Amino acid sequence: MTSVKSTELAGTTFRNPILPGCYPDPSICRVGEDYYMVTSSFEYFPGVPLFHSRDLIHWRQLGHVLDRPSQLDLDGTPCSKGIYAATIRYHAGLFYMITTFVESATGARRNFYVTTDNPAGSWSDPVWLEGAPGIDSSLFFDDDGRAYFMANRRPPSGQQYPRHMEIWLQEVDVTNGTLIGESYSLWDGALKFVHAQEGPHIYKVNGYYYLLIAEGGTGHTHSVSIARSERLTGPYEGCKSNPILTHRQLGRQADIVNVGHADLVETQDGEWWMVCLGSRPYGGYYRNLGRETFLVPISWEDGWPIVNPGKGIVELALPRPSLPGRRWSTLPTCDHFDGETLDYRWNFLRTPRGDFWSLQARPEGGLSLRLKPETITRFENPSFVGRRQQHMNFSVRTAMSFVPVGEGEAAGLVLLQNNDYQFRCMYEWVEGRRTVRLIERRGGVERMLAEHPVDADRVYFKVEAVGQQYRFAYALRSEAWIDLGGDADGTILSTDVAGGFVGAYIGLYATSDRHPSDNAALFEWFEYKGEEL
Repeated sequence: MTSVKSTELAGTTFRNPILPGCYPDPSICRVGEDYYMVTSSFEYFPGVPLFHSRDLIHWRQLGHVLDRPSQLDLDGTPCSKGIYAATIRYHAGLFYMITTFVESATGARRNFYVTTDNPAGSWSDPVWLEGAPGIDSSLFFDDDGRAYFMANRRPPSGQQYPRHMEIWLQEVDVTNGTLIGESYSLWDGALKFVHAQEGPHIYKVNGYYYLLIAEGGTGHTHSVSIARSERLTGPYEGCKSNPILTHRQLGRQADIVNVGHADLVETQDGEWWMVCLGSRPYGGYYRNLGRETFLVPISWEDGWPIVNPGKGIVELALPRPSLPGRRWSTLPTCDHFDGETLDYRWNFLRTPRGDFWSLQARPEGGLSLRLKPETITRFENPSFVGRRQQHMNFSVRTAMSFVPVGEGEAAGLVLLQNNDYQFRCMYEWVEGRRTVRLIERRGGVERMLAEHPVDADRVYFKVEAVGQQYRFAYALRSEAWIDLGGDADGTILSTDVAGGFVGAYIGLYATSDRHPSDNAALFEWFEYKGEEL
């Protein structure tokens, strides 16, 4: 094992986060000189975004692991439920992605895995594991090829305090998809009364089995702890330096907060690195970007990992890995919707049902969204296509061809946190007339921020955000913008106001609001430009 040597990397740094925006719960594996990473996706479809890198810094999205309705049925899934904490592993020519499907706030937590021999290709349908309670499931393949499942669960002897959990393990037959043999209680964390033990991963290093977990909840007290044993099934000894990573001691003014839920990888050069989640609050303790993916170096002392030696925290700028740099092509800021499929950055809310979207509406491109009765304020699949907000400062523009003609018909731009917290900038039919309206929905209560009568067949929309100030506008010809009131309060797009686990999305939306309609809106292009504060 070697440490990252700053002297070898003098003058060469990288910038965190490596995946900006709502990409939480990262898991990573290496195959030769290639690195693969997955993150949680919750109620969005396709599920489990999959990334590839050669240098741990620059990542390109290969697609999604769960990209077919047969793999992922999100019908009726509440916001911030669905797919939790995926783990990616490679063994004997196969890639495995294992994850937990959380049906609802009180419903079942079901664990399953899928496989492929080509991560950029098609993954199998789910293999559901019966008798496997808990969340944040993971796989470990031992030297003899045997596979083991792990997750968290309530301790069999009972919980000693609220949200007291333990990590448990059982052998799994990955060919038949069944748990076999005895289950083992491994560890219930580093400190008494530190709750929500979860996110387990096991590694075998120099004869020891290391168990890495997250604990302390997903908020400000989030942390990473580690234990080790000479036997896979324990007993496990906690590291005396636990937690080996947390930012809770830095306070709420820190640049990066709620750091936790990590995974480790060893490079082909013998360096060790950790990927973890964290958030960058701005405009106060507001985290509109959600939980993002960060990279931090690891060294080893006395048989234990040390995170970012000499610092012990995740930083925005760090010495880069000693790997050959590999940049990928820059992604376009403007999507003209002129390809055969949607860009991987776009998602639907829940599993798309019905043929409500098309990229073949006209030869020159464009995204056609048919108006559906479903709305974005309920746990259903509306006619919505969105992408993550990835910057503190950003601007979005779009051009839409659409004429509302009936009650409830509306289409336009949405900034979404969840069903009860959002902004909608829409061209719609209201009480026998056409109008552009800006609606703020806060806690399920709607307030009209602006309304302008309009009668046109094309409308341009724009939103510009500077920190927590979001300003909306529309135009009837290119760049002739008309403001829709003053600055809107962007903090409603933060989990600190709205609750939940996801970051803000920006999307295109068309609805007939419970009424039948054959109408459609054509979005000719969509432009997103971002910069940091």
